[in-house]
Amino acid sequence: MENIVIAIDGYSSCGKSTLAKALAKKLNFIYIDSGAMYRAVTVYFLRHQVALTNDTEVRNALEHIDISFDAKDYNSHVLLNGEDVSEEIRQMHISEQVSPVSALKQVRTAMVKQQQKLGQLKNIVMDGRDIGTTVFPHAQIKLFMTADPKIRAERRYKELLGKGEKVSLEEVFDNLAHRDYLDTTREESPLTRAEDAIILDNTNLTEAEQLNFAVEKVTPFLKMA
Repeated sequence: MENIVIAIDGYSSCGKSTLAKALAKKLNFIYIDSGAMYRAVTVYFLRHQVALTNDTEVRNALEHIDISFDAKDYNSHVLLNGEDVSEEIRQMHISEQVSPVSALKQVRTAMVKQQQKLGQLKNIVMDGRDIGTTVFPHAQIKLFMTADPKIRAERRYKELLGKGEKVSLEEVFDNLAHRDYLDTTREESPLTRAEDAIILDNTNLTEAEQLNFAVEKVTPFLKMA
């Protein structure tokens, strides 16, 4: 039977990872967080002071980056060259730099190749910005997530506070707005909804309600597989 790929795209802080993890657990699929891969690259670039405008530096850095996942209870622990950077990649200073890094053609080409290899595994749920348009344009099931920007900012703000980060709601809102602009206007694989993607607006949905919505939309495709 053909492997099933569920592609979940959408804006920052829409809860893509939360839904993808829950959906993978519900269906007994493998969960892959593509956004974490770009964040891990950003960590490496910042640590090694890689100049984004220097193609040679970027290419050399990518040759020394190995990203893998250690899945525990459907929570992906992201390993950068064997080091668990799961907490570091979610910090605000990484969020501020990940869009410029992920916009680089060399970076996206390298990560897409890794993501497509991971997609050869049976039955996966992968979330990101261009999964249904670039990485897996022929995915059997595509969801596109969105939510009111203010709600997204409030959710992200509470998450950061819970991790002990000192940041204002205004800073978080501005960061998300800037990332939206960069993600949707970048030349290489911009964030856009695939024509056959199902829209999931979770502005007023609980995590349980959005999972039920996704399962309801996905089930018919699973029966046909």
